Amino acid sequence: MSGVHVSTTVNGDDAEFVCHPGESLLDVLRDRLGLTGAKEGCGTGDCGACSVTLDGQLVCSCLVLGAEAEGRKITTVEGLADGDKLHPLQQQFIDKAALQCGICTPGFLVAAKALLDENPSPTEEEIRFALAGNLCRCTGYDKIVRAVDAAAKDVKKQKARVKAKRK
Repeated sequence: MSGVHVSTTVNGDDAEFVCHPGESLLDVLRDRLGLTGAKEGCGTGDCGACSVTLDGQLVCSCLVLGAEAEGRKITTVEGLADGDKLHPLQQQFIDKAALQCGICTPGFLVAAKALLDENPSPTEEEIRFALAGNLCRCTGYDKIVRAVDAAAKDVKKQKARVKAKRK
């Protein structure tokens, strides 16, 4: 079986790899690119642990073929932080104790980031709906929802500070 050459952008950086035609994007990210944040929880798209964004759309990377990444932009949990500075979502997950074993955490973070990119001021109901495709067996969902709500407020404050500095 021959490989497929793929050129893509991952977390803002150009990336190239060769994968098998039937290889999942999750396997490519973990095994070929060394990005192990996304986890395989179910392999069927039911748990959200492998969530990434593909051209800004939230997807389960276990359901996307690596070859489908050709010419597209992928963001993984590793792309949320700015160097050593955590994204407000990551910080609030820590501050609100919204994580335990860590298997689901990357998927929740990526899904929450996709939500905040689309809706910077979500209601609790909108947060719960946006995260409905992600499953957690350890923390329960209230801490996660509180962390996303707090992060939304933090992001809003950061944007207001940047806007004020520009004036």
